[in-house]
Amino acid sequence: MDMKKRIHLELRNRTPSDVKELVLDNCRSNEGKIEGLTDEFEELEFLSTINVGLTSVSNLPKLNKLKKLELSDNRISGGLEVLAEKCPNLTHLNLSGNKMKDLSTIEPLKKLETLKSLDLFNCEVTNLNDYRDNVFKLLPQLTYLDGYDKDDKEAPDSDAEAYVEGLDDDDDSDEVDEEEEEDEDEDAPPRKEDDDDEEEEEEEDLSGEVHLNHCTVTSLFEYDPGHMTREILICICLLLGGRGGVGRQGE
Repeated sequence: MDMKKRIHLELRNRTPSDVKELVLDNCRSNEGKIEGLTDEFEELEFLSTINVGLTSVSNLPKLNKLKKLELSDNRISGGLEVLAEKCPNLTHLNLSGNKMKDLSTIEPLKKLETLKSLDLFNCEVTNLNDYRDNVFKLLPQLTYLDGYDKDDKEAPDSDAEAYVEGLDDDDDSDEVDEEEEEDEDEDAPPRKEDDDDEEEEEEEDLSGEVHLNHCTVTSLFEYDPGHMTREILICICLLLGGRGGVGRQGE
């Protein structure tokens, strides 16, 4: 499907000014150029043209509100100066899998003052010595290059701005999680070791009680088993939990 027809289908009975996101991945460009996209898409904030055979972005219309531009897996080798003119508020640019060979090809991006994230994966320029250091020097406005900042910390989200704004929310969330864990610990049942200790103590108590009762009964028998009444024997049996042996000994 060619790009022009794909744009028509993506509109879905909407006007271009109603569209904020437009995905044209894997369709066919016209001789390596963008086709069918006009400046009527004045509210467009996200445009994706992955693997459409682009060799140039010269036909890109004026898109003042565009924030994110996906151009990966094409054949673009230069001509990026048009981006600062047509997309002055761009914050995220993905050029992975294109034909960028040296730093001069990305130098025009210096004019994109709001650019925070740039991806150049699988471009020859990434093979240059001190590639990352040189790109950060060339484009000081960048926060992330190929998904990592200057300190090699990975971007947790493709939207660096949203990440920065969400730091406070993450901290609050961590505090809530810690409080929930503390509550769970307080409500949790005793550990098995504690249960085992209690059971052993109970067994020792019962054992001591039985031993005491047995000694008491034995003493009674030794004192004068012949004068023990039936009522006393019944009480002794009840005391020992109904042990039949005591009754037989009394008889």
